[in-house]
Parts: sequence; C-alpha cells; structure tokens
Amino acid sequence: MTMLIHNFFLQLVIILFMARVLGEFFARFNIPSVIGELFAGVLIGPSLFNLIEPNEMIKLLAEIGIILLLFEVGLETDMGRLAKTGSKPFIVAVGGVIIPFTLGFLVSYQLFDLSLLVSLFIASTLTATSIGITIRVLTDLKKQSSDEAQIVLGAAVIDDIIGIILLSILYEFSQGGGISFINIGKVLVFICLFLILAPIAAKFISNVIKHYEEKSEIPGLLPTTIVSLILLFAWLAHQMGAPALLGGFAAGLALSRQFFLPWGTYSPLNEEFSHKVETQMKPIVHLFTPLFFVTIGLSLNLSEINWGSTFIWLLSISILIAAIVGKLSSGFLLFKESKWIKWAVGIAMVPRGEVGLIFAEVGKDSKVFDNDLYASMIIVIAITTVFTPFFMRFFYNLQAQAENEVKS
Repeated sequence: MTMLIHNFFLQLVIILFMARVLGEFFARFNIPSVIGELFAGVLIGPSLFNLIEPNEMIKLLAEIGIILLLFEVGLETDMGRLAKTGSKPFIVAVGGVIIPFTLGFLVSYQLFDLSLLVSLFIASTLTATSIGITIRVLTDLKKQSSDEAQIVLGAAVIDDIIGIILLSILYEFSQGGGISFINIGKVLVFICLFLILAPIAAKFISNVIKHYEEKSEIPGLLPTTIVSLILLFAWLAHQMGAPALLGGFAAGLALSRQFFLPWGTYSPLNEEFSHKVETQMKPIVHLFTPLFFVTIGLSLNLSEINWGSTFIWLLSISILIAAIVGKLSSGFLLFKESKWIKWAVGIAMVPRGEVGLIFAEVGKDSKVFDNDLYASMIIVIAITTVFTPFFMRFFYNLQAQAENEVKS
C-alpha cells in the first residue's frame, strides 16, 4: 500500500510538472495553455510514452479540478454587466446554442446514424463557448471594452448557464433516467430549484464566513471554508440528480461580485471580501484544474484508434464544420449591427475550450462516448480552441486595414 502511495506521489509530480511546462510552452506561441495541458496527458499517457495510466486517485483529483473550474466560471460571471448589455447577448447566446445543437444533432443522428443519446451529447458539446479563451484574446488585442466584446462576454455567460442545464439533463439520461418529457421536466425542476436555493444558502453561509473570518486569527480559514462550501454544494447537486460540477458553479455565482438576482440582493458581499475570495482561491483552482485537463489527455488512447477509418475522419470533419458554422451564424443574428461586428461576434463564439472538454469528459465517463467518438470530440474542441485566436487576430488586422483605406 505504501509503495502504491509513493508511486502516486511520483505520478502527481510528473502530471503537475508536464502540465506547467507544456502549458507555458504553448502559451508562448499564443496557443491557450489548456491545449498544452491536454497534450501533456497525451504525451505521458497510453497514447505515447505510457508513463501514467488514469487511476481512481487521479480521477478523484481531476473531479475536484472540474468542480473548482466551474466555481471559477461562476465567480467570474458578471450578472450586472450582463443585464446592462440588453437583448443582444441573449439573441447571440440562444442562436449560438440552437444552431450548433441542431447541426450537430442532424450530422450525428441523420448523417452518421448514431444513437439518440450519443447524438444529443455531441450536439450539446457543440453549444459550449470558452469565455476564458475569448476574454484572453480580446484583452491581448485591447478590444475587451468594445461593443462586440460586451456582446460576446454576455452571450458566453448565458451559453455557460444553458450548457450546464443541458449537461445536467443529459447526465440524468445517461444514468438510466431515460429520454422522455416527464424526465426532462423532472430534471429541469430539480436544476431550477438547486440554482435558486443553492445561491441563497451559499450567500448566507458566505456572510457567516465573512463575519468569522474578520475576527479569526486562524491562518487559512477563508480558503478552507470556501472549498468546504464548494464541495458541500457539489455533493448536494449530485444528490439532486445533477452533475457535481453544478454545485461548484452555483457557489461561484453566489460569491461573485455582481450577483444581484432577486434571491441574492438581500445579503450583498462587499467588494473587498469578494476580491479576497478571488485572490485566495485562485492558487487552489490553478493547482487542481490542470489535473482535469491532463486527465483528459490520459483518458485519450490514440494508439487504439483506427486512424485509417474513413468513418472517424468524416465524422470529425462533419462535426467540426457544424461546430464552426453554428457559432459563426450566431453573430449574423444581430441584423442591425455592421458586418464587422457580426463577424467579430461570430468568430469569438467559436472556441469550445475547457467547457467543451467538460462535456466530452462527462460523455466518456457516462459510457456514452467510446474511445473513437471521444477522440473525434477532443480533436474538434482542440481545433476550434487553437485556431480561433489566430483567426481573431487576422480578422482585427483585416478590419484595421479596411478602416485605414477608408480614411485615406
């Protein structure tokens, strides 16, 4: 037993080291670090060097990583800004969910004759938008305050919320709940109750934490209690038939600076405490989330995939086209905006990033995706994540040239 634990320590060292090195390496080439972490898993896993195989202890830490990742998404959700942007983000978000979902479902179910549940999982994976990658690129280009940036950020937040609800419904189906309107209604009721009640409880508990944290001399009280709160809500979410990550999202939403929904306004947190939560939680989040992305790479056994199969290549290319066209189209629903804003919004909505990877991983863990389908989804997510930042930079350079030509 002691030997097994010591082996696990070594595995953890390798995972964290490779995640950091490859994440940093990819970031230097303006490729999101998450892709480097994913590639680290492929490199040290069964696909290439076979140094580490995913085991229960690694999967447990990865599960904590995904819960903390969704906590961070909730924490960074600015509900105040979302309300001020009007209906445009909502239009883009709804279009950015319905169009890729429909295209993904038609490709999977009609064109490739995959099962209903598999097709729904593929379609739902395509609805995701990576708000983190989009924000990073827009900030690098100094476009974070532009009109299109506000629309995209608002739409990405709504996308995340809709995506998590979709994921919760599909998770219930994959656990044997069956696909029916009664089950959909039941899951939706549970999710809505949880998303209403959990932030109330989290907001109340966080105020208690704030009160004692100000008086306590115990070091590390705040991060310890916040992590306990996140794990408690993850457990409650699971008990209600939703994925545990929904609990992390609800806790983050309640602790965000701009959480103003009716059930949260009665007990607002001050700016200083919210900043303290962010500052002290980020190192913990950044420790665990790479474990999740590396584990995805570990779970992906490329050596078992039949790369000579026409089916895999056709499926991957078809899903990729559906993924890109679906999100690009959402920008063109802004009928009154200029063509530049339409294109900017559409391109910025394309990357799936960490959110898409969460969908794919839940699909594999639920035995919905086999290794080939899982690989196809990872390939699609990786391509949309890696190439979108380059397309965004190219687009804004093109726009700048066009504007300069008009001025001259």
